[in-house]
Amino acid sequence: MKTLIRDFSLSATVAGFIATVISYAGPLVIVFQAAEAAQLSREMVSSWVWAISIGSALLGIGLSLRYRVPVIIAWSAPGSALLVALLPGISMPEAVGAYLVSSLIIFLVGVSGAFDRIIGKLPAAVAAAMLAGILFSFGTGLFVSLQGKPWLVLAMSATYLICKRLMPRYAVLMVLLVGCTIAFFAGDLHREALVIGLATPVWITPAFSLSATLNIALPLVMVALTGQFVPGMAVLRASGYATPSGPIIAGSALGTALLAPFGCHGLNLAAITAAICTGREAHEDPGKRYVAGVVGGLCYLVLGIFGATLVSLFAAFPKELIAALAGLALFAAIAGAMAGAMAVPSDREAALVTFLTTASGMSLLGLSAAFWGLIFGMVTHLLLSVHRPIARRENTAAKALLPVDQ
Repeated sequence: MKTLIRDFSLSATVAGFIATVISYAGPLVIVFQAAEAAQLSREMVSSWVWAISIGSALLGIGLSLRYRVPVIIAWSAPGSALLVALLPGISMPEAVGAYLVSSLIIFLVGVSGAFDRIIGKLPAAVAAAMLAGILFSFGTGLFVSLQGKPWLVLAMSATYLICKRLMPRYAVLMVLLVGCTIAFFAGDLHREALVIGLATPVWITPAFSLSATLNIALPLVMVALTGQFVPGMAVLRASGYATPSGPIIAGSALGTALLAPFGCHGLNLAAITAAICTGREAHEDPGKRYVAGVVGGLCYLVLGIFGATLVSLFAAFPKELIAALAGLALFAAIAGAMAGAMAVPSDREAALVTFLTTASGMSLLGLSAAFWGLIFGMVTHLLLSVHRPIARRENTAAKALLPVDQ
């Protein structure tokens, strides 16, 4: 504690606070969309918000203090997006069972130290394409929302583009502020829905089914490992922190498992918001930036306790504001996923199959589009890669017949 007080700085405190606010400004919106699609009660949504907030708080504080590194833990936004389409067809007990299965798999990956080996064997293009397909509907939802409130959505979009140019880290936060301001003065905020209250955890007894495991657990594992932990560890490495990945991955999975019966769908290492706390803006001394992780965790703790208030706040927003905010908040993630999907020329067909299948929203044999997208993409990758060595040999032989000056 004495060391923490000695290392305390205003810049690190501000960085941790901003990182937390941005986490709530964008990714939390997707949680509410998933809850609305599943027609969950306000009490259950409040419990969900409490679980992911408390988990992010305790893990962020504990890991930051343990390794003296600004570790920012947050809930999985792509995982939340996956649930928007799946929760209506699966009961919450089955979903909780799937959360437990996915967290167990991720925990084993963390404690075994197999993270780097597994990531090295997975076709990055297929994983990125599945993520892009999951997020695709949120991007199109931004433009669909133009039909209902064009001026609101256009103002939010313009704010995003301007802030992306001038202050990219705070673009989503500014979009939220502008959207709320316009909705308030236009009389579109449902102020009667606002309440001040504490979150009350609601226990959900898990149920296990093969359908939920295939539809939810496996895609959650893929999204967590490739879409969350890989960029999250990259941010730490780029800032000069050699923190081992295993304890962070295993700790996040264990936290998810403990809080899953209260609605927590996945706690992962943050990337975008983490960059705010790992850079020089947090502190000139890298050894004192861990304070930002601790402050961020404390902010999560406070906001999680008032989960019922957060739920009522987002319930007061017009649906067009929520759709636009979710779409704009995921712009960078969609762009990154699509770029990753098309980055390897030899895997573009497999990535395209994965993306189109996942984005289609189709369902076959009771299994979701995300599952089939992963299966079809992997099959395409294996089929095409089998002939690739032969094709390379034929290409080499053909080149050998060409004149030297060609």
